[in-house]
Amino acid sequence: MFKLTLETAKQLLAAAEQKARQMGLSSDIAIVDEGANLIAFHRMDNARIGGIDISQNKAWTSVAMQMPTANLAQSALPGAPSFGINTTNHGRVVILGGGIPLISKDRVIGGIGVSGGTSAQDIEVANAAVYAFNSLLRVGEGFITSARIGSIHSNQ
Repeated sequence: MFKLTLETAKQLLAAAEQKARQMGLSSDIAIVDEGANLIAFHRMDNARIGGIDISQNKAWTSVAMQMPTANLAQSALPGAPSFGINTTNHGRVVILGGGIPLISKDRVIGGIGVSGGTSAQDIEVANAAVYAFNSLLRVGEGFITSARIGSIHSNQ
């Protein structure tokens, strides 16, 4: 099975940063492992300091909940089945778009979290890292993989 390494995480950070630059964003970008432990973090110049925790918690949430963070938004509305979920786990669960799990052979092996733009923009930046991750798996390791890309709310 593929293990997310620091070297791989650096490549994912680079792909996400490149996309953020193309979009004119200054983003905070976090990569976590299968246990939602931080592997690598990158704060672009002029990225908001508030985004540091947000990006890390988006990555954590994507692994802990095994889904993109944006998928939680609808179910967390008042009256919805998961209303209040963002108050659990010491407030660490994030329902904003931009956290996406990294999946290999139907198993979550890590996650990425991005903060710096709108939820849709953060999803787009995170997706750049997911695409890079999938390419690394196919080319470098010969694995066929899948990823939960975007969200039910993304306009891609």
